[in-house]
Amino acid sequence: MPSYASRERAALVEALRGAGPDAPTLCEGWTTRDLAAHLVARERRADSGPGLVLGPFSGWTERVRRGYAAKDYAELVRLVETGPPLLSAFSLPGADSAANLTEHFVHCEDVRRARPGWAPRDLDAGLQGALWKVVTVRARMFFRKSRVGVVLATPDGRRHVAVSTEPSVTLTGEPGELVLYAFGRTTHARVTVDGDPDAVRTFEGTPLGI
Repeated sequence: MPSYASRERAALVEALRGAGPDAPTLCEGWTTRDLAAHLVARERRADSGPGLVLGPFSGWTERVRRGYAAKDYAELVRLVETGPPLLSAFSLPGADSAANLTEHFVHCEDVRRARPGWAPRDLDAGLQGALWKVVTVRARMFFRKSRVGVVLATPDGRRHVAVSTEPSVTLTGEPGELVLYAFGRTTHARVTVDGDPDAVRTFEGTPLGI
């Protein structure tokens, strides 16, 4: 059975093909072509990786990405679909599931939710469980800049303390929606934020994402 990361790759490819090369995404300033180029560069050009998180290297990362963006869009999406080459670190056993589940899920929604009339996908319980594991394991990192406590909750009663301090806010949504919120897609995630009004206002000014 394909991994959840592989299934989300397929969903992302379908979204990219359906949208075409010039559609907007939730990644500010990026079209679907730009996003596809980012995905390909990330898996095929390890030298461009540091610039994704380290400012001094970002210029080179952007140069590599633009080189891929100049390719034919159909070819670019095919490279996303076929995945990393054998010599890529993403081809190591377990690397795809560890590194690509949220990458593919979030970027699939970046394409889908930038279009009018979008609705959340109906994700199966297994995928929701995998996304819950991701958002709880990495919760401290996602919400590290919060000046108030943060509790994650799902409609079926699961709870996880991401930041243990008072006052606190509670974020409630399905695991996939909480992942999107944690990655900074706050205005397009179906998540409610509850708590003391002052705590909510403080929290809503918190920068989120990696």
